[in-house]
Amino acid sequence: MAASQSLLSLLLFSLLSITVSQSIIRMPSDRKTRNADDDLYCASWRLSVETNNAGYWTNLPSRCGRYVEHYTTGDLYFSDSEVVASDSLAFARTVKIAGDGKDAWVFDIDETLLSNLPYYALHGFGSEPFDDASFDEWVDLAEAPALPASLNLYKELKQLGFTIFLLTGRGEYQRNVTGKNLLFAGYGDWERLILRQTSDRGKSATLYKSQRRLELVNEGYRIHGSSGDQWSDLLGFAVAERSFKLPNPMYYIQ
Repeated sequence: MAASQSLLSLLLFSLLSITVSQSIIRMPSDRKTRNADDDLYCASWRLSVETNNAGYWTNLPSRCGRYVEHYTTGDLYFSDSEVVASDSLAFARTVKIAGDGKDAWVFDIDETLLSNLPYYALHGFGSEPFDDASFDEWVDLAEAPALPASLNLYKELKQLGFTIFLLTGRGEYQRNVTGKNLLFAGYGDWERLILRQTSDRGKSATLYKSQRRLELVNEGYRIHGSSGDQWSDLLGFAVAERSFKLPNPMYYIQ
């Protein structure tokens, strides 16, 4: 009797192990055909991306194209952005503004202040290889809309007395169209628009942005907050007292 019970327990354990093993194996695979668990997998993949657990990646998984499209064009993307803005503002309100103009907040531009979704809607929401030429053509139009939550945060920070710096990976040759687009989208009265110079060629975004923040610190600015959609906007050295990551599952910049 005891031997039969032991055998039954062993069989049940083996079946359970097989079931669990199959579930674990099925989840992380990158199938090109759509399956019932794709949304579950892609939601978990997006969490890995946003928390930087995924590290460097070039293209979103082929099975997640539709998921990313639905996310970025739906209510959840805007809700996530609003929560980030709300957290940012809650912190900003705890800062004691000295009144000397040195209390600073640094913003990235693309997918932080301005949304390039109209462009990415025509290019697979990140599923296609990035093309510098076509993106530059889009930038030249100066038609990128504001991300609503970021525009509201920007205005609130100005009212609180923060000095605003815009630190972007765009090149110096795009200064005029970038400024025009920002004004068109509702932004204004920033202290400085910082763009990549020829001397910044070949530098990673993390290094380039860290060096520019360090220059601000050396000028006496206190960088309380920093907002960006990429970890390279926020990490490195001369970092802000608090950094706030906006959602972006479409691309990754080192």
